[in-house]
Amino acid sequence: KHLERRLGIEINRRDNHFKLVGKSLVVQAAADILRHLYVETAPLRGEIADIDPEQIHLAIKESHVLEQTAESVPDYGKAVTIRTKRGMVKPRTPNQAQYIANILDNDITFGIGPAGTGKTYLAVATAVDALERQEVRRIMLTRPAVEAGEKLGFLPGDLSQKVDPYLRPLYD
Repeated sequence: KHLERRLGIEINRRDNHFKLVGKSLVVQAAADILRHLYVETAPLRGEIADIDPEQIHLAIKESHVLEQTAESVPDYGKAVTIRTKRGMVKPRTPNQAQYIANILDNDITFGIGPAGTGKTYLAVATAVDALERQEVRRIMLTRPAVEAGEKLGFLPGDLSQKVDPYLRPLYD
């Protein structure tokens, strides 16, 4: 239903067969998104993963790069998988895979993009992985440059309530 609303198409399903109705370019993009989400939720160690709205939102945003076949989609995830205590972290899109590869290959990497695409999460996961493998001795977190006092505007609350949203990705 989320794809139907966002892309303006109609999706009919019978068992595991889907029929997409709409403009041909949008239908092709929706088919690519469905294939991508299918691969993302494929059983891993016998468990089937659930799809949350963020995954659908991210897949829609990245649909311009999802022109690969369903068989080649998992390849970018296998090359740059990150191990943490909570489990495996793998990129969901080719752009995320390229971002992780750039982090691993370069001393400094700048990640620029829309909110919610995993930039901070992937950077921190890569840093924790390097720390656990003893490739680095420590992780240095820096705060964003946020002006204090009146420069934050007329937001309600005290200074800590105004600054916390900027630091939330580091806490997570």
